[in-house]
Amino acid sequence: MPSLRSCRTSATSFAHSLKKSRILLALFIQSRFDQLIEFGSTGFVIALIAAWFVGLSKGGLPIIAMLSVPILSLVMSPMTGAILLLPIYIISDAVGVWLYRKQYSLINLKRLLPAAFVGIFVGWATASVVSDALVALLVGTMGLIFVAYNWFGKQHLKAAKPASVGRGVFWGGIAGFTSFISHTGGPPFQMYVIPQKLDKLVFAGTSTIFFAIVNLAKLPPYMMIRPYSLDDMALTLWMVPSALLGTFMGAYLTKVLKDAWFFKLVEIGLLLVSIKLIAGVVLS
Repeated sequence: MPSLRSCRTSATSFAHSLKKSRILLALFIQSRFDQLIEFGSTGFVIALIAAWFVGLSKGGLPIIAMLSVPILSLVMSPMTGAILLLPIYIISDAVGVWLYRKQYSLINLKRLLPAAFVGIFVGWATASVVSDALVALLVGTMGLIFVAYNWFGKQHLKAAKPASVGRGVFWGGIAGFTSFISHTGGPPFQMYVIPQKLDKLVFAGTSTIFFAIVNLAKLPPYMMIRPYSLDDMALTLWMVPSALLGTFMGAYLTKVLKDAWFFKLVEIGLLLVSIKLIAGVVLS
C-alpha cells in the first residue's frame, strides 16, 4: 500500500497541475476575447450573420447560403471567407442531414455526387488560376438565364423532367467546382433539380445531403490551400450557435411555406443572388 507521504505528494502534484491548467485555460479564453476585439465588433457581427445564413440554408432554404461569402468578404478575402465558413457548413450539415434523413432523392444523389467530386478536384487544381470574379460571373449568368427561362419561357407548362444522367453529370460537376471556389454551388444544383418538380421537403433534403457530402470532400483540399489556425477555429466556435439557430429556423420555414411559395422564393432568391454576383464583378 502507498504511504501517507506518497499520497500527500500525489495530491499536491495533482492540485498544482489543476491550478496550472486553470491558469492556461483563463489565458486562452482571454486571448480569444482579445482576438474578437482585434477583429472588430462590426466584423464579428458580419461573421455571425454569415453563419446564420449558412444555417438557414441547411435548414431547407438553399439559396440564402450564397449570401454568406459575399457578406464575409466585406471584412476578409473571398477565399479566406470560404475556407473559414467550411467548418460552419459541416456543423450545420450534420443537423440538416438529421432533420431530412428520411426525405431526399437517392437517384439525384447518385447522378450528382460523382461529378461533383470531379468538380471539386478541378477547383482545387485551378484555385491559383481561376479568379473569384470569373466564377461569380459564370454562376450569375447561368442563374439569370435559368430564372428568365423558367418565368418567361414555356418551362412552367411542361411535365416534370426526369433525373437524367447527362444533365446530372454536367450540373453536378459545375456545382462541385463553384462550391469549392466560393460556396456558390446552389444555382447549378437548382438548375438540375427544380425542373423535376420534386416535393419541397424532398428538394430541401436532397440539397442538404448533397452539399453535406460535398463540403466534407472539400475539407482536405482546403487544408492544403490554407491550414486552419487556432484563431480560425476560435472564431468558428463563436459562430456555431448562430448557425445552429439558423438551421432550425430554416427547417421550420420550409415546412410552413406552401410549395408554390417555397419554389417561387427559391427562384427569386436565385435571381437576386445572380444579379448581385454579376453586379459585384461589373462594379469592381
